[in-house]
Amino acid sequence: MTDRFERAYTGSPWEKEIGFCRALRAGPMVFTAGTAPVADDGATFAPGDAESQTARCYALIERALEKLGAGRHCIVRCRMYVTDITRESEYGRAHRAFFRGHHPCLTMVEVSKLVRPDMLVEVEAEAVVTDQVEFRAT
Repeated sequence: MTDRFERAYTGSPWEKEIGFCRALRAGPMVFTAGTAPVADDGATFAPGDAESQTARCYALIERALEKLGAGRHCIVRCRMYVTDITRESEYGRAHRAFFRGHHPCLTMVEVSKLVRPDMLVEVEAEAVVTDQVEFRAT
């Protein structure tokens, strides 16, 4: 039996250690793993800065989607796990800037901890790849 899934990896040591991929494509659907604000050197990106950490999560998600033939315009749903819900406007600014008028569904949930204590946010995304993308506000 052949594997019908395409996977994207970022090279994060956690992917190998834990055994997961950053994103997985199954037909037109693309799912991302929870994506934390990790810098290229493996350190936490912008400790204490909720907006910058959120922007970093989305940048990493976009890289993974592009490896699988998708992009930000294909994202239909995001889940944001945050450690301080009172900073929702900071997370929201980064979300809005990333999507530039494309409005996917969004859930923001406060959690007690993330994988590192200086991480404020983690984001998951789901995308649909189709040649019939048309966005209309109703």
